[in-house]
Amino acid sequence: PARAAAAAAADGGEYDYDLVIIGAGVGGHGAAIHARECGMKTAIIEGGDMGGTCVNRGCIPSKALLAASGRVRELRNESHLKQFGIQVEAVSFEREEVAEHANQLVKKLRGNLTNSMVALGVDTLYGHASLVDNHTVSYGYPSRPEEGGQITAKNIIIASGSTPFVPPGIEVDGKTVFTSDQGVKLETLPPWVAIIGSGYIGLEFSDVYTALGSDVTFVEAMDNLTPGFDEEIAKMAKRVLIDPRTIDYHTGVFATKVKAGSPVTIELTDKNTGEVVDELEVDACLVATGRAPFTKGLELGNIGVETVKPGFIPCNDKMQVLDTKGEVVEGVWCIGDVNGKMMLAHAASGQGISAVENMNGREHVLNHNSIPAACFTHPEISFCGMTQEQAEAKGEEEGFPVAVAKTSFKANSKALAELDTDGLAKLVYNPKSGEILGVHIIGIHAADLIQEAANAIAKGNTVHDLKFCVHTHPTLSEVVDELFKGAKLEAHEPIAA
Repeated sequence: PARAAAAAAADGGEYDYDLVIIGAGVGGHGAAIHARECGMKTAIIEGGDMGGTCVNRGCIPSKALLAASGRVRELRNESHLKQFGIQVEAVSFEREEVAEHANQLVKKLRGNLTNSMVALGVDTLYGHASLVDNHTVSYGYPSRPEEGGQITAKNIIIASGSTPFVPPGIEVDGKTVFTSDQGVKLETLPPWVAIIGSGYIGLEFSDVYTALGSDVTFVEAMDNLTPGFDEEIAKMAKRVLIDPRTIDYHTGVFATKVKAGSPVTIELTDKNTGEVVDELEVDACLVATGRAPFTKGLELGNIGVETVKPGFIPCNDKMQVLDTKGEVVEGVWCIGDVNGKMMLAHAASGQGISAVENMNGREHVLNHNSIPAACFTHPEISFCGMTQEQAEAKGEEEGFPVAVAKTSFKANSKALAELDTDGLAKLVYNPKSGEILGVHIIGIHAADLIQEAANAIAKGNTVHDLKFCVHTHPTLSEVVDELFKGAKLEAHEPIAA
């Protein structure tokens, strides 16, 4: 009824805006930029800090910490430097200054984002947003109601993001037991840190902590570390990023009770038997068990929408929100972590641009298989598309062949010049059609190298196309070149299915 009333009211008059975006993270920002390029009158509502999780508590400050700690690791690697003929005296660092580097970067980028909205003519409104109906949003802070208001829009994008997920039984005090939100502040440097979860977040923090002198213990519920990576890449990650460092681990266990304090106590329970198998006492504990969609206060019920487990807002491939009957809620769109399609900042931005295209009548569906992901450890890990295991399972189900091509960094001239040859690149493809199913890289600058493969998947290029591309010599990009040239195809041209 509320939706119908809003639509009827809208027919009789103009909206305040063509587009209102709830959430000024990377996704909302990307959508706002594209909306202005399309001539749409746009407003963005932010209940916290401009830039959302990525800029303030995620991608950006963590990369600053990784950059600083990575230099410490490199300068303390005497044997590596000696091969260059370089000798360095004792290397020291100030934790406070490392943390301040991250803090200053956050402030700079947050200011840049705020200024860019002003320059583009986007109205920025502050407060917690709630949906009144599918064309009306109220916003404000409970403590300052006079600063809020209510606005109407032809289109509304929900880009409210996510927050760290903390499993039951874990007591977070923000000091001795904390999430990545507090971890990026680097307020302390504990001698011994337990990290619950060995995915992207856990792995990156282990890189920072061990470079700065801490011991790390991973607690991983899965049977193997770094779940989600291609199995071969995961094995190499363990060999390069975990085994040589001051890291030990417990796999196949849940951290069922974590008590903050000095020391922090962690109860480990076997995931299969449910029996308590160990108890750890450490100086600090980082909870890196993923993220949960943030929908608090949105009042989704007012537009007939219910979240789906574990709290995502349902939407279709065009980013249109779906109601409880599976029907499109006219004028309402959803992007980023809160829709659960792919919880990456750049995916949110891509979804935002796609949504704006669709609301302007230009049909667009984002190919999520083409969106790359990266882990900014030393060395880096990156991938796009399917793992070998996923591709083989799909090939068996759908009846197409799957092949793999691999190359290492050991023969790459630039990697040899850098004395940094630990690395592997892997191409998963269909040898008949030449379709690129997935690319996985671990090695120096892997996060940059993956983009060529991601763009190729996005544009539908085949291995047949890429075999003839010329790469600059000597560069690391030749690692990817070797992958495509080394692929064994069934014919010189794609064979139709």
